[in-house]
Amino acid sequence: MISSIIKRITGKNYIGNNTSSQSRITFKTFNPQKNKENEYVFYEASNNEINEAVSLATKAFESYKLLSGKRKAEFLNTIAEEIILLDDLLLQTYCLESGLSLDRAKKERSRTIFQLHSFANLISNDAWLEPSIDTAIPDRKPVPKPDIRRMNVPIGPVVVFGASNFPLAYSTAGGDTASALASGCPVIVKSHPMHAATGELVAAAIIRAAQKTKMPNGVFSNLNSSGIEVGQQLVLHPDVKAVGFTGSIKGGRAIHDLISKRTSPIPFFAEMGSINPVVVFPSILEKRGKEFAQKYAKSITEASGQFCTNPGLIMGIESENFSKFIDTLSKELIKIPPSCMLHPKIMDSYKEAKATIIKQHNVQVITAYPNKVKPNYVKQSLATVSGKYFIETPELQQEVFGPFSLIVKCKNKEELERAICNIDGQLTATALGNILDLNEFKNLISQLSNKVGRIIFNGVPTGVEVCNSMVHGGPYPSSTDARFSAVGESAIKRWVRPFSYQNWPNELLPEVLKNENTLGILRFVNNKLTTDKIQ
Repeated sequence: MISSIIKRITGKNYIGNNTSSQSRITFKTFNPQKNKENEYVFYEASNNEINEAVSLATKAFESYKLLSGKRKAEFLNTIAEEIILLDDLLLQTYCLESGLSLDRAKKERSRTIFQLHSFANLISNDAWLEPSIDTAIPDRKPVPKPDIRRMNVPIGPVVVFGASNFPLAYSTAGGDTASALASGCPVIVKSHPMHAATGELVAAAIIRAAQKTKMPNGVFSNLNSSGIEVGQQLVLHPDVKAVGFTGSIKGGRAIHDLISKRTSPIPFFAEMGSINPVVVFPSILEKRGKEFAQKYAKSITEASGQFCTNPGLIMGIESENFSKFIDTLSKELIKIPPSCMLHPKIMDSYKEAKATIIKQHNVQVITAYPNKVKPNYVKQSLATVSGKYFIETPELQQEVFGPFSLIVKCKNKEELERAICNIDGQLTATALGNILDLNEFKNLISQLSNKVGRIIFNGVPTGVEVCNSMVHGGPYPSSTDARFSAVGESAIKRWVRPFSYQNWPNELLPEVLKNENTLGILRFVNNKLTTDKIQ
């Protein structure tokens, strides 16, 4: 299988429909399971290749934005078909570059395919364009009312940064790319250097789909880079109109600061990590403490804790039952065999972030996996701190990207509320309790809701369902714009802007705004939702 992978991997950049390798700068990906470099070589995108990719995307936008939803849906569905045809080649490449299991590879591929089909289904009905029509009242006094019709339109070429921890679902053909292409925006992917071969296989599948469905050349490009220079040039390019990013706060903040220096600032949608506080209420622990301890041991260690929704903070009020819960969680945690992290660099970052937490005053490590592990395998651990010191120590809110959780022991309800008020913006929060708890701690739940994009009852934050009601985002620093989700069909709204036609001839309007409503879709006409045509 490895030899067949090498034959399929060129290491080149996809500049529209063509491959290119102008740069002398090369790099390799790494196999964390075998603790050695993979054999294939990748060429970092040159300045000329970057400019050509953006130029092609800009030109492609003029025709791609005009295509019907059905034509774009055909493109997305064909991408899904081409990815499926990669079969074991894609799965094995994924495993070689990520250290993740074959089962995880299959699940992530399924999610990627589902996302593509989901957005294809969404845009097949142009109702997602949110057409709104206010017809003219020419004899209105004292001023006549004009005819005004509004819809969403795509904003232009989008740059997508691939994520380290999701080589498929959040990378080359992941949610950002699928939603941007669905909206009518060409996409330039800055491939993640840790899984560039996986990225190339998927990029080639997208290009084959583009050619089969006769999409304009430049609707998609894939650029390699081992450092930050290619990403910086893309972000600063005047013809790039939006950027999507999934990664660390440090990386997201650096891009945000770059964008602010542009002559024309552009939308930047970043999902930058989270510690996902879990609040354990007293009454639930007597009957379900062991159950939740077992669930959370699995959640903390799943995929080596390399999820943005990993439960990195567990909070509760000191009691005998809370102490039992902590003890059981500790015992359950070390029963779980350690697993491989994505890359030695991520392992180093995990160790560094964890060291920052445990060196703080009054933080105590209460459990850590005791046995030796193979290279790049990570040892899970727990630490505790009092509510008082958590409130006084902002450093304790640092995300530890890996199988680690900090337990905050508060003296009483008031201290727990103060601790929650001091938490930064997060993707999720979880309440473990019952209906009586939710009523008794209403103010606390309200404060918790102010901090997050999604609140969970008696579950775990890991596992993000891809559906229309999902919110995967939250107040800064979990994301840069809490009004939008990076998961689910509403993610498409990041890549469009509202646009109005005033007194425009009916025959020249987009089909979605014409009087006849030949599409038969729901429209907001004179403040009423209707499928009726306009007389």
